[in-house]
Amino acid sequence: MEKSVTTSAASAQSRGISGVDLYRAVWRWHFYAGLLVLPFMILLAVTGALYLFRDEIDQVLHADLMKVEVEKGSDITPERQMAAALQRYPGEVFKYVPPAAEHLATEIDIKTDAGEKLAVYVNPYDNAVLGAMEYRGSAMWFIRKLHSLEKLGPIANGALEIAAGLSILLVITGTYLWWPRGQNGGVIKIRGSRRERVFWRDLHAVSGVTVGGIILFLAITGMPWSIVWGDKVNELANGHNFGYPAGVRVDVPMSGERLSERVQTSWSLEQAQIPLSVQHPADGQNITTPIGLDQAVARFDELGLAPGYSVNLPSSTDGVYTGSVYPDDLSRQRVVHLDQYSGQVLIDMNYADYGPLGRSLEWGINVHMGQEFGIWNQVVLALACVVIVIFSVSAGVMWWKRRPSGRLGVPPLPQNPRRLWAVLGLLMIGGIIFPLVGVMLMLIAIVDFLGQRARCRGERVI
Repeated sequence: MEKSVTTSAASAQSRGISGVDLYRAVWRWHFYAGLLVLPFMILLAVTGALYLFRDEIDQVLHADLMKVEVEKGSDITPERQMAAALQRYPGEVFKYVPPAAEHLATEIDIKTDAGEKLAVYVNPYDNAVLGAMEYRGSAMWFIRKLHSLEKLGPIANGALEIAAGLSILLVITGTYLWWPRGQNGGVIKIRGSRRERVFWRDLHAVSGVTVGGIILFLAITGMPWSIVWGDKVNELANGHNFGYPAGVRVDVPMSGERLSERVQTSWSLEQAQIPLSVQHPADGQNITTPIGLDQAVARFDELGLAPGYSVNLPSSTDGVYTGSVYPDDLSRQRVVHLDQYSGQVLIDMNYADYGPLGRSLEWGINVHMGQEFGIWNQVVLALACVVIVIFSVSAGVMWWKRRPSGRLGVPPLPQNPRRLWAVLGLLMIGGIIFPLVGVMLMLIAIVDFLGQRARCRGERVI
């Protein structure tokens, strides 16, 4: 009997040690992922929260250019507005954006004779040129570029892809660490005062689990824009049939130019090739005169493109008029190419034409950008971004209070090192799905292993 009790106690102790080892292993990987991810999460949360209200903010900051007094009875044609813009800023128009609402100005994008790209704003009621700014130079375009680190090139974009992938692992490991194990504090309530480390630990845990699902959603729906995973999945989903989903009529002459090279397009049509215009015979003669912007805009209106669409003008004798719109209502997302001579519709693509993968990813992107559910979509994501900043800052404060002076303060190793590698093996499932994340996990593992060896030699390291 005594032997049985002793064996049972030893077994319970072994399970306790095993549980502590697993907790330490998960904690260690969670720490490394957080160390790399949290600065990015703060940047993405702040810029993302601002970009959710991009139209509202831009129309306040650039009201002198973008907003006009509504007048009735005026009828200034697109070509007259274009002529007024070119008179002030000589060059070549490459895009015309009709006002999305009656209180907004027309945007006419020009490549000037000096080679500069400008967004010129014209009052559609009296044809007055209100002024110009750098093309895509508004405050919210700057925030968008900051959000994606676009200006820093492909290396920075790759870093964001790694951060997004690691944030998924951060939520999974963080949920395990948060999971109640008989304790009350740090689960749904926050203990202590701001001077105590337990306050910051609980604040981090509670805020993290509150927005964990949203972080997962934002990370996954942000992945389509990534430089490795996003590009490869895009090619898989939309890279065939000239970049158009199967079943879409594309039996027209095609250029080698991709839609993403010319138009701000949806993720699903980045690979789509732009068709060519042809000088068509009619009544024994060739149609050699372009229809012009007025007729092109009238044709797009007749086809029912949603307000807020833009028109890219032909850039060559075989180019096309491209009307594109990406409104809040995903079902009205659309791209139409017109032959510049006949006005004939060459390709007409909308959301319903995308494949299953394209439709689901486009829906996720639409929610990610705060568009799918109107103002509530914006408000919920903005609040989540605020909590993400709190969660990230509290992690930094908690670490700073916990770490030994002059050291990094990496969580302790499990007694059984195999636990550490077992957790890494599970995390590498994510590394297989997102290759750059897998590479980063291996680099972290190598650095951690070398640090352990150096410490065993008596060196003072992490």
